[in-house]
Amino acid sequence: MALLRFPLEPDARGRSRNADDATHVRDMIEQVLFTVPGERVNRPDFGCGLLQLVFAPNSDTLAAAVQMSVQGALQQWLGERIAVESVNVAHRDATLQVDVQYVLRQGQQRRLARFTRDVP
Repeated sequence: MALLRFPLEPDARGRSRNADDATHVRDMIEQVLFTVPGERVNRPDFGCGLLQLVFAPNSDTLAAAVQMSVQGALQQWLGERIAVESVNVAHRDATLQVDVQYVLRQGQQRRLARFTRDVP
């Protein structure tokens, strides 16, 4: 079964670019992190609302809530594929950075993925 890259883009031959399993899982983590609940018509509860929480006043309580929200969403949507070990969310100026350390359940490979997104 061919796994498609996210975001969808063509390869050198003009076909949809494929991904290996580890890359596909990383792409799925990115989708969970940056999809706003309600954004997907057929799956309105998909996502974690991370981008909405960026605009709340910065505090230790908010940081803990964001971490728990992200970890819970990853567990809900990708729990069969990964075991989340840690989530670290940092917001500096107009950039959001999320580090997710996880273990691929298939093969027990430990991974660290860093995602950055500019926020308006």
